[in-house]
Amino acid sequence: MDKGKNSNGKKVLLGMSGGVDSTVSAILLQKEGYEVEGVYMKLHHKANYHEENFIKVQRVADYLGIKVHFHDLSVDFKEKVYDYFVESYKEGLTPNPCVMCNRTIKFGKMVDFADSIGAEYIATGHYIQCDGKFIYAAKDANKDQSYFLCEVRKEVLPRLIFPLGTWIKPDVKAYASNIEVLKDFATQRESSEICFVENTYDEVLSKHMNIDMPGETLDTEGNVVGTHKGYMHYTIGKRRGFFVNGAHDPHFVIEIKPESNQIVVGTKDKLQESTFEVKQLNLFTPLTSFRCTVKVRYRTKAIPCQVIIINDRANVTLDEPVFGLAKGQIAAFYQEDKLIAGGVIC
Repeated sequence: MDKGKNSNGKKVLLGMSGGVDSTVSAILLQKEGYEVEGVYMKLHHKANYHEENFIKVQRVADYLGIKVHFHDLSVDFKEKVYDYFVESYKEGLTPNPCVMCNRTIKFGKMVDFADSIGAEYIATGHYIQCDGKFIYAAKDANKDQSYFLCEVRKEVLPRLIFPLGTWIKPDVKAYASNIEVLKDFATQRESSEICFVENTYDEVLSKHMNIDMPGETLDTEGNVVGTHKGYMHYTIGKRRGFFVNGAHDPHFVIEIKPESNQIVVGTKDKLQESTFEVKQLNLFTPLTSFRCTVKVRYRTKAIPCQVIIINDRANVTLDEPVFGLAKGQIAAFYQEDKLIAGGVIC
């Protein structure tokens, strides 16, 4: 349980999904003495998805004797998250909708809802630690989700509680298996993909635009060396799905040109980047020049770097190069396990 919070019967609004993590979080919060109310947030219109999940949430709420709300945020989610996802790909960028959802919906609109019911605290089943001033990586490094909260507004941190921040996933599942209402939850498959993507990104994008538009493949000198099936099928670093005349070495996408429906490809060494800029900075610290580590994608290692902030942008110089740096993706900056900033790679 996060330190620095005084339960003392205070009301906490808990985001509930019907899964193990949020349910165990509800139990732990109750044991700490909080007055827990749950909220299930409807974010999209996947058939039967919400109805099935809310049945689970209501069953848990009845078991624990807590009130649970069904909150339809699908309009806000479409505007702030779904449309952002689609428009980013249209612009040749690689978005991270989960980061934007956490900023605008789960720790944005959910905070507004907490205010409306008089809840002082907001909790979720994320694997994160928070002391009210900073976010920290979770004890379970394999489940740590702090990266996805790097754009959450600093002002809400004093109100956040993450009951699972000091737990490891196997212990959570073992704990859940001993609770009657959770016995059939403890072995259910976890969802790790973007919630509104049924199968592939292409399937989502094809609902809004023509993604099958054959175009030219260029080399780094600007020469036409082949063809591709449409720029929206590609992200930086992708190795397959395009044709290069006479290529003997593997080629990778290193640039996307949406305005001309072209992609630029090259050998792996051309993917290396040692410097980049970050916009839309979200700072948890007043520092303007500092050393730290940075993660440029969720499942990549943190790389030591020097950061200099000028005019609301961060200039980042890496101690060692990264491969496949993608515009539109999220950079999260850490000092040891403390999250100190986040922003959009540009």
